[in-house]
Amino acid sequence: MTARSAQHDTFTISRHYAATPARVFQAFADPSAKAKWFGSPDPAARKEDVSFDFREGGRETTTTIAPDGTRYGFAATYTDIVPVERLVYTYEMSLNGARISVSVVTVEFRPAAGGTDFSITEQGVYLDGLDNADQRRGGTELLMDALGKSLTD
Repeated sequence: MTARSAQHDTFTISRHYAATPARVFQAFADPSAKAKWFGSPDPAARKEDVSFDFREGGRETTTTIAPDGTRYGFAATYTDIVPVERLVYTYEMSLNGARISVSVVTVEFRPAAGGTDFSITEQGVYLDGLDNADQRRGGTELLMDALGKSLTD
């Protein structure tokens, strides 16, 4: 039998992007723009089961398959969308079909000199030792770096 556990953690990552809040928001709201930065940093990984319904109550899903066959699932529901200001969504991650975490995320976009002050706060529960807060924070840092790069392309 699997040992059951739940580890809770909250972290915030802040960035300044040299792009308008509207452009940074669009990187989340537009599926083509989001595809440029959201996902595995491994170019050999592939995606399937992709859906994108960006509206309150809408769902976004993706399964990423690593070159070794490992399957990472992402399933989000958008709870609050204030265009160009705030997003709140919940999401769960799975590893080869087993749920490994559930999180609530708040994304904030603030106009600032030269662009946008951006923050993302994640309140997560990491399940059964299959994921942890340090790994999630590291992965989110990589995504925010990729977001920043996509805004300069």
